[in-house]
Amino acid sequence: MIDRLTTALQRSRADYTEIRVERTWSTAVTFRGRRLESATASEDQGGFVRALHAGGGWGVASFTSLDRLETMVARAGELSRAVTVDPPIRLADIPPRRADAELDLDGDVRGVALADKKRLIEAYNGVMLAVSDRIVDTLASYRDEVSEYWYVNSQGTALHELRPEVTLSGTAVARRDGTIEKGVESIGLRRGWRSMQNREPGFRAVAERAVALLDAPMVHGGTYPVILDPELAGVFIHEAFGHLSEADFVYENPQAREMMTLGRRFGKPVLNVGDNGAAPGLRGTLPFDDEGTPTQDTALIREGILVGRLHSRETAAAMGERPTGNARALSFRHPPIVRMTNTYIANGTGTFDDLIRDIQLGVYACGAFGGQTMLENFSFTAAYGRMIRDGRVAELVKDVVLAGNLFRTLDRIDHIAGDFRWNQMGGGCGKAGQVPLPVTEGAPHVRIEEALIGGDVPG
Repeated sequence: MIDRLTTALQRSRADYTEIRVERTWSTAVTFRGRRLESATASEDQGGFVRALHAGGGWGVASFTSLDRLETMVARAGELSRAVTVDPPIRLADIPPRRADAELDLDGDVRGVALADKKRLIEAYNGVMLAVSDRIVDTLASYRDEVSEYWYVNSQGTALHELRPEVTLSGTAVARRDGTIEKGVESIGLRRGWRSMQNREPGFRAVAERAVALLDAPMVHGGTYPVILDPELAGVFIHEAFGHLSEADFVYENPQAREMMTLGRRFGKPVLNVGDNGAAPGLRGTLPFDDEGTPTQDTALIREGILVGRLHSRETAAAMGERPTGNARALSFRHPPIVRMTNTYIANGTGTFDDLIRDIQLGVYACGAFGGQTMLENFSFTAAYGRMIRDGRVAELVKDVVLAGNLFRTLDRIDHIAGDFRWNQMGGGCGKAGQVPLPVTEGAPHVRIEEALIGGDVPG
């Protein structure tokens, strides 16, 4: 395949050309309640060409048949010549690479029968249903894929990769009278079949939590010291800060450029944030991005100071910085754009008990049911919470919503524990119509000295 793509490259008349080809095998099984809702197996193949002429814009073409490869290379070149942009597009230099990379398949899912995958997720679904007669509905899904990937460009890079991914998800719905609560489990890894075994405890825990939330009161809204568990802290840093670190957004948005000035203090010296596309086994992990740039661990905030951002070759050249390996495409149907990989808050020191010891009344917010951001403002809903009273974790509460301004909230992070973990969840990130892109978030427990919590109104 590499030889065929290289031959097609040599026929391009553009100043720069790159070709990606992918072949993907995937299966998916879903249960709703005790009913099998769907079971599918599919195979997909196609490619994407980008071409660039000096002074021109990108010319792009995608295809689903390799028989059209040479035609699409020519078309991408023609489209580039037809577009004039000012200032002209430039690409930051990277050394040419030749690599044949295979991530750890950990039990190649292509060798496992669909019936075995059905039995696995049916068993996990049964674990949730067996927790209580209060569980009135469940949704349990298994999905896997293996993508064989080829990339070449006219600067000498030639890559071949085998990319696995497997995800499990489960939702348990509990009801009593008119009250409905839910718990959600989600697991996603760039591994294989063996990594999805023995996951019963997680599915049982979310069903038990859904039942427990039926009796939990709403949190009283107000301002509290707040502890974020590693899952919510990871989602917070990805959604509220990570997207602002993507250089295409910064470059194209004057307000963002002002907000995201390198050297600006964002927090106390305890705060360190990064994005690591090379961390082993995670959903955002790949050896190279979709421009052939090696992935890396990129520091974004160091000791409270903004020190970096995420780049493609194009944004790096435009801003006079270095590529970071963050140009990613959802599939061969999409162009690479600047995206996060595995975004994290780095470890601090001390224990969870150290974070809560001096809190008289606070909130421990756990898990994430979603949220929204608008520039520096955010709102996130926790999966559940617990009150903190006199330095101890106390009663379960629900409807915990964390809201505020990103920069004020980052500056109020005053203690970070040393219990970092990656949140190996399924799902994915969305941007510019490319969703769900596999990513991972990670964090330890994080303390915010004062944050607004929405919930019930006292009185």
